[in-house]
Amino acid sequence: MKRHRLGQHYLVDQEIIRQVVSLAGIGPADRVLEIGTGKGALTRELVGLGASYLGFEVDRANFNEISELVRGTRARVVLTDAFEERPEFDVLVSSLPYSESASFVKWLSGMEFRRAVVVLQEDFVRKITARPGSRDYRGITALSQICFDVSVLGRVPRAAFTPQPRVGSVIASFSPRRRIEEAEVANVISLFSLRRRVADSALAELGMKGAGSFGRRRVNSLSPDEVHLLCAPKPR
Repeated sequence: MKRHRLGQHYLVDQEIIRQVVSLAGIGPADRVLEIGTGKGALTRELVGLGASYLGFEVDRANFNEISELVRGTRARVVLTDAFEERPEFDVLVSSLPYSESASFVKWLSGMEFRRAVVVLQEDFVRKITARPGSRDYRGITALSQICFDVSVLGRVPRAAFTPQPRVGSVIASFSPRRRIEEAEVANVISLFSLRRRVADSALAELGMKGAGSFGRRRVNSLSPDEVHLLCAPKPR
């Protein structure tokens, strides 16, 4: 799938790029991962640090360009979808296609890492940091808050990209709280597909534990920790 079809806007502002890399706090012994190398603006800065670097790219033209860029270095670039892989890394730094934001959170929820610093659509970050019961509180919100502490580190002007997006962007950091299984991710999304339903009714319909415990509370009033207790797979 071509990156323009994924809603990709290439980050080109060097000041913002240096800010993103600096905020990642990468050390010489870190294993660095970049998802979506694009034209290599972030890649150049990351590879220049001398740490172990692995990049994933799905666009063949971009992949060929970046492969030439990193030739002769320790860096490695792979032509595949990172979300279908389970690479080992310490720090993730990326400017993601907006359409892949939810997929990124689901994928990251199962990964072991120390820190991720990512450029994301401002509205999406607002959604994943929303409070229970609010309009923006969704399955992806609960999932994100089960797994991560998310902070906004800075704003990115539209002029920092080419082509310029119509929406605002921010630099967000993800610090791990817990790693969960794919089965729990699926349970959270299923539960919140009924987010306006009374929680007991939704749990009973889905055959999940906890039905009869929440009175008239609705699914979208449940805290992330409550959702985690309900959606974690039962021990065998």
